[in-house]
Amino acid sequence: MKVVAKIGSSSLTTVSGEIEHRAVAKICSEVAELVSQGHQTVIVTSAAISAGLGPLGYHANNRPKEPEMLRAASAVGQIALMATYKGHLASNGLTAGQVLLAPTDMWYRNRYLKSRGTLQAMLESDVVPVINENDAVADDEIRFGDNDRLAALVAHLIDADRLILLTDTAGVFTADPRYDENASLIEEIIEIDQHLEKVAGGTGSMVGRGGMASKLAAAKIAAWSGVQTTIAQAGRPNVLRDAVDGRAGIGTVFRARSQRLPARKLWIAFALPASGRIIVDSGARRALEMDRRSLLAAGIIKADGDFGAESAVELLDERGAVFAKGLTRWDSQQIGTHAGTTSDSFPPDLVEEVIHRDDLVMLPA
Repeated sequence: MKVVAKIGSSSLTTVSGEIEHRAVAKICSEVAELVSQGHQTVIVTSAAISAGLGPLGYHANNRPKEPEMLRAASAVGQIALMATYKGHLASNGLTAGQVLLAPTDMWYRNRYLKSRGTLQAMLESDVVPVINENDAVADDEIRFGDNDRLAALVAHLIDADRLILLTDTAGVFTADPRYDENASLIEEIIEIDQHLEKVAGGTGSMVGRGGMASKLAAAKIAAWSGVQTTIAQAGRPNVLRDAVDGRAGIGTVFRARSQRLPARKLWIAFALPASGRIIVDSGARRALEMDRRSLLAAGIIKADGDFGAESAVELLDERGAVFAKGLTRWDSQQIGTHAGTTSDSFPPDLVEEVIHRDDLVMLPA
């Protein structure tokens, strides 16, 4: 079994931002147990920025706002963070390998395949990949946003069987347990709906960027990748083993969808950023959803954004609801010129399908 275990900043650092060695030692020990049982395991870790704030004279309560300073903190903290993982994994007889990923490693197909090949080679060599976003060079407009999403994309990248998101809470509750004493743990979720997403609040810590909402988004990506996800408390004893074994009450388990999207469509749906939007009429939506047709210009109302051919775009219906995503064969200018028209008015060098059905993904509601 392939396992991706993600642990957040709030579970890895003290209030002052220093690395909590006991927490790292715990996860490394539990990873070693999984490996000894034959499970190939990847760690996705946060805390590089948090670990670098102290040496630069900052702490969680006076976190700098300048992007350059945050990137500098990540560069400083990443060294200490990886040294800590390397030491604790080595004490369990394991070799650590650092992998820093950027969104472009997922967006471009050749880099995507190279990233997958590298991780697979590491796992086959009994190396434990320790993955983080490359925050030292990350652009605020081009980043994963949080390591929960990164972990879900890594799970898809390596065809993982389990994604385990470790946090400082026991899972997903019926309400925010910080404010509602009657909130109860939801042990299993079959489908993530809008109500559940509203229950999930924002970030719950001054240290991390994520929160329960980002974990739900990650679980949705994983479910469509055919990966079962568990959200559980990082400090719980044997949390990784119990999550892999499916022990009841370990946290909140999200079941994988029975129909897994093909790798290419998963890549389009969740790895590529949307460069624009195409609004279609009700007839076009029915044809795409019910008849699995390609998108034609006749059903397009308009395009929003400035994008080129081969860009990823979201499809919206007339009410503004996003229902699909795909790779467009037309650029935004061509769509603006020919929206609502039929192929007999096209120039001869323009293909009929604006988005071919093979490049189109119906998104979860």
